Amino acid sequence: MAFSERLDRPATGGKPGIVGVGTAVPPTSYSQREVLDFFRVEDPRVRSVFLNSAIERRFLHLPPQLPDGTRRSETQGELLGKHRANGIDMGARALQECLKRAGADLDDVRYLACVTSTGFLTPGFSALLIKELGLRTDTSRLDVVGMGCNAGLNGLNAVAGWSAAHPGELAVMVCVEACSAAYVFDGTMRTSVVNSLFGDGAAAVALMTGERTGAAGPDGHRPRSGPELLKFSSHIIPEAVGAMRYDWDDDQGKFSFFLDRDVPYVVGANAETVLRRLLDGTGLHAADIEHWVVHSGGKKVIDSVMVNLGLTRHDVRHTTDVLRDYGNLSSGSFLFSYERLVESGVVRRGDYGVFMTMGPGSTIETALVRY
Repeated sequence: MAFSERLDRPATGGKPGIVGVGTAVPPTSYSQREVLDFFRVEDPRVRSVFLNSAIERRFLHLPPQLPDGTRRSETQGELLGKHRANGIDMGARALQECLKRAGADLDDVRYLACVTSTGFLTPGFSALLIKELGLRTDTSRLDVVGMGCNAGLNGLNAVAGWSAAHPGELAVMVCVEACSAAYVFDGTMRTSVVNSLFGDGAAAVALMTGERTGAAGPDGHRPRSGPELLKFSSHIIPEAVGAMRYDWDDDQGKFSFFLDRDVPYVVGANAETVLRRLLDGTGLHAADIEHWVVHSGGKKVIDSVMVNLGLTRHDVRHTTDVLRDYGNLSSGSFLFSYERLVESGVVRRGDYGVFMTMGPGSTIETALVRY
């Protein structure tokens, strides 16, 4: 039986499905102008980058304030400490919110994948969150580290595979990104572009294949049905391998992220290729996709994807709204957009959707879902 024929059938529970999503951010947010003022940035070029980013506010853990009102430069060790402490806090809150929405509790989690690119820890967030939240000690786990903004879908692909092999059991992915733990403040345009774009946040998503085993959740309900994950497709652009990278800065004594200014055009030019590959054999076309959940990579990235795929502003409204309110949240951005889509109440049973993320490699990751 062809895949396209299977798509025409009602959901049978044979595919992994999303049963809950949750997000968390730091307690404080700042406007772009406030950040510029805090760091006393006067360079008109840098100010223009911040103020023309289509970002209004971001949730951040800013460096400590000195007596003269300036912000202290943090060492790499302090940045790693920030990554660990704030990552555990945000990740735990996102995971708990996700389970609440799934009608599940901590003991139901049988597989935990944690995704991050804003620091390196051993043991990773999976072990740290198991300890922090008291998850079962036989929980299977995976840490995906350093893959960048596309990594949420790389991780989701792995979690979906585990879920399909363990029907009735709950698998969770948590994307933990303390992006302010990867900032360098040296006044250059290279670092200013990064500093104007990224925000801190965590997002969790729960998957299950088939009917849930064991007892119902704490509220007496079993997980609500969500979209099935039908297919994943990847596309790497080897000639752009250096366009997005995390380098060691000898002058600053810390890691520094780099974004090539041509990234939006490289991503946009390849978006149609990966979408065509994703839909190949399904009988679907781009016009059949009702819901688009695209990574909030930046204004130019979103515009380039939109133009190359023939999407409308309405199609990417959740993506642009997340960029406006949070900035680029790296691997978890698409789940913030998915959460807004769910909360909008416009999804109908049988609708098709596409998740799309992009990041270092350069890479575009996609998933086809059916609600």
